[in-house]
Amino acid sequence: MNVQPIPPHASVVGIGGGILGCSTLYHLVKLGVADAVLLERSQLTSGTTWHSAAQVRALRSSKNLTELIRYSFSFFPELEEETGQATGWMQTGSLSIATNQERLTHILRQESLARLFGIQADSIPVEEAAERWPLMNHDDVIGAVWSPDDGRVSPSDLCVALAKGAKNRGAKIFEETSVIGILTGKGKVRAVITEQGEIRCDAVVLCSGLWSRELASKAGVKIPVWPCEHFYLLTGEVEGIKGHIPTLSDHDSHLYIRDESGGLLVGCFEPMGKSIDPAKLGKDFAFQLLPEDWDHFEPMMLNAIQRIPALEHAEVKKLLNGPESFTPDGSFLLGESAETRGFFLGCGMNSVGVATGSGAGMALAHCIVNGHTPADLPEADPKRFPDGMCSVKVLSERVPEVLGKHYEITFPGRQWKTSRGIRDTPCAALWKEQNAHFGQFYGWERPMFFNSHHDPKLTFGRPEWFEQVENEVLQAHTKAALFDQSTLGKIRIEGPDAETFLDRLCTNNMKVPPGKMVYTALLNTRGTFEADLVAMRLSNETYLIFVGTTSVKRDLAWLKNQLQPDEQVHLKDETELYATLALAGPESSRVASEVGARELNELKYFHHTKTEIGGTSVLAMRVSFVGESGWELVFQTDRAE
Repeated sequence: MNVQPIPPHASVVGIGGGILGCSTLYHLVKLGVADAVLLERSQLTSGTTWHSAAQVRALRSSKNLTELIRYSFSFFPELEEETGQATGWMQTGSLSIATNQERLTHILRQESLARLFGIQADSIPVEEAAERWPLMNHDDVIGAVWSPDDGRVSPSDLCVALAKGAKNRGAKIFEETSVIGILTGKGKVRAVITEQGEIRCDAVVLCSGLWSRELASKAGVKIPVWPCEHFYLLTGEVEGIKGHIPTLSDHDSHLYIRDESGGLLVGCFEPMGKSIDPAKLGKDFAFQLLPEDWDHFEPMMLNAIQRIPALEHAEVKKLLNGPESFTPDGSFLLGESAETRGFFLGCGMNSVGVATGSGAGMALAHCIVNGHTPADLPEADPKRFPDGMCSVKVLSERVPEVLGKHYEITFPGRQWKTSRGIRDTPCAALWKEQNAHFGQFYGWERPMFFNSHHDPKLTFGRPEWFEQVENEVLQAHTKAALFDQSTLGKIRIEGPDAETFLDRLCTNNMKVPPGKMVYTALLNTRGTFEADLVAMRLSNETYLIFVGTTSVKRDLAWLKNQLQPDEQVHLKDETELYATLALAGPESSRVASEVGARELNELKYFHHTKTEIGGTSVLAMRVSFVGESGWELVFQTDRAE
């Protein structure tokens, strides 16, 4: 229990004493936030952290995500030296094997990507792979990649070291302290309410794992985080295991395998996981596991025995089943929320919390102190999801598939199968008549190509849709084509100060007359890029801007945050109010005339006008990015049919 009372004020209050909470606290005080406070409802590491298998694999899907893990490689020994507390870091390497040609292509692509990101990775003969893993049945193995930089760490020891380092620098940690409320005012965090009292603060950082969704709602923030059951098996001693050996990744069998206390740890990311409602775990769920489920684990166990025959007669010590939180796209949440200023998120770690935690905590602390992450991390920005992706129905259907995709081959064109049909474009009925194959983008179902009568087989080779896409490109290149751009974000900016507001933030001149359009970039005070947009000036006090499909929430939040106290500007997301079709191609002028909109041909480039097509009022923009004549046609959603 805590002896000292909680302080009445702290610059930053962290919630959640797992790996990311401890790491963020440590890096906050290292950056000078000496009065930072961390609250934990039970004890440090009592959530997902304590039962993590704690694999640390360097390679991720982007360079900046990879750099977060590479940061750990030097950070672990530095932290040990600073605090005198071991982290359990061992650089044992990892071995990825392939048993079919597509998987071999996949791991060789990963090898190339690793080298591009500055990580050592080497293709090795099957015979060498067998020498590195003597217990492995390699009869069906056709290739392997060796990654010597990878390793493992002790999650509990790492958190103890982080907590010790943070407290040595002045931070305070309060265990057995539950958060029961978060006060906000005028769209900003004001205080955290605990069972021991209230802490006024300038910022809150939420790192509470599978409890984050509920706690975020107390601050008026919606986040898409939901847990799945997650399994690994521990055996007794296995003959042939001496010392520490590399982690074996047999992803076609959905497995990773490594030594553990003279035996083996057999972990899996099965093709379809099992979601679980956090409410069913109970408020006191800490240092606990879920019931064993051998029926669910059996297929992976059979795969493991086929790969490691010695497992057939090994003693089973425990089948661990612990909840792990996931997001709809398999990447975590790191950064400030869109809804509430000063409310930061570090959660939904998708089973890479311990591997990424040190670097992610550093990046999150940097974001809180400096207003931005040390490098661009759009794939982790919490504002990348629409509100529709935060519902229990969507999450409970999606996250089991997310768990399974951890080890799936990343073919080009791969799409999610679950939680589809959340948002249809206004012209969806027409596209379905044309047998469109849809992809999901920011919840929208958007046509990827047409004349599709089945789900195409994914491959690294020439895809089934190659000829169809060729036909569509040629149609636009030689004749005319329609492009559905209805999913583009549309933000109305109006008020007496709309012009000066945009002119201050944009690189291009926004002081143009009504009827004119501007293509421009948004830059921050550091002179770096925030977004690009097309702005239509509708009147002296009104602009309608078009931003990227997946960035509308982020761009709207950023724009709102730039408003000065005395500026009279109102911003509103009007994406769903308008459909947008682009007409482009060398015959687009003829098409415009044939549909009774000849005046479009008289419209100057980067100008807009009102017209009527088929009895529908249309706001037409003379703009095209395909090198030919073209217009973007904006009209009320209910007129799309």
